[in-house]
Amino acid sequence: MNESEIKLYDNFNMFSVLAGFGEQIEEAVIIGSNLEPSADLGKVNNIIICGLGGSAIGGDLLRSYLHYECKVPIFINRNYFLPAFADESTLVIISSYSGDTEESLSSYEDAVKKGCKIICSTSGGKLAILAETQNRLTIRLPRGYQPRCALAYSFFPMLMLFGKLGLIEDKTPGIFNVIDLMKRRAFQFSHLDESRNNAIRIAKHLQGKIPVIYSSCDLLDIANLRWRCQIEENAKCLAYGNLIPEMNHNEIVGWQQNPEVTKNFAIIFLYDKDDNPRISKRMHVTMDLIKENSGLQVEVDGEGNTKLERIFDVIYIGDWVSYYLAIFYKQDPSPIEKINILKNKLMES
Repeated sequence: MNESEIKLYDNFNMFSVLAGFGEQIEEAVIIGSNLEPSADLGKVNNIIICGLGGSAIGGDLLRSYLHYECKVPIFINRNYFLPAFADESTLVIISSYSGDTEESLSSYEDAVKKGCKIICSTSGGKLAILAETQNRLTIRLPRGYQPRCALAYSFFPMLMLFGKLGLIEDKTPGIFNVIDLMKRRAFQFSHLDESRNNAIRIAKHLQGKIPVIYSSCDLLDIANLRWRCQIEENAKCLAYGNLIPEMNHNEIVGWQQNPEVTKNFAIIFLYDKDDNPRISKRMHVTMDLIKENSGLQVEVDGEGNTKLERIFDVIYIGDWVSYYLAIFYKQDPSPIEKINILKNKLMES
């Protein structure tokens, strides 16, 4: 890996965006600090976060991270309409980075009809216009990013908002620990010397393989999803995954057949030191049972003193792995041509 390869294929400079993730979180903290929600927004029975793709991942992470803390259930909606339970006691957060995602705009209209409390998170578009004209609290995000590269903006302001609404304890002090960790990691992962950069080494091993990511169903379930989505969008390579223990009750058996095919699969195990001991045991036994039929096994263990730090550590290395894998495949990581073609076809109809 060298600078000439980066310059040749990374035409939109995603490298710099990834390297500046710590600074992005700092900006997100400022956005969150400036939010002034009314107290009634926190008096709800349930929360629905609506979004798709890169605009939904922040909500996914929020739900996962707060699973054992927030006493109000959080539901992620990736559809045109809200579930039947949505009503006046529901807080609906519409997350659309562009502000023009048709599913999110449809969910907004449905939330208005059902009388829900509504907050918008966007950089502009139709959603920003609706929010302004209808006087909705809006998390206004900076423009100019790919939605998948705006994770700090889609997650941290919402996390701080939940604290201001009294739904959780204030997490702001812990966020600064994440910033410090991400800046240290940025220095490591942006170094093009393979011997000093684990993300490059992992990406190099993944060439010609189909990644399959396994993790616990607790802390790293969305980190698992993030790895898959980033590999697919950045490297233009299919990736799959599953969660343990569920995978142990079905998918583990599927590794018995077609060894000539499964030898092309690379298994990536995502670990956390706070995984349930039984799940940790399951993951190690699972690796032993299926390693003969796979082509490669990689273990990734997040660093950090808090679970928020470790979640983002695992996510961040995955982002860099997907980036370097794109370069190895001679792909520009930024364009998502097939998604744009699909959107244009839908607009025609």
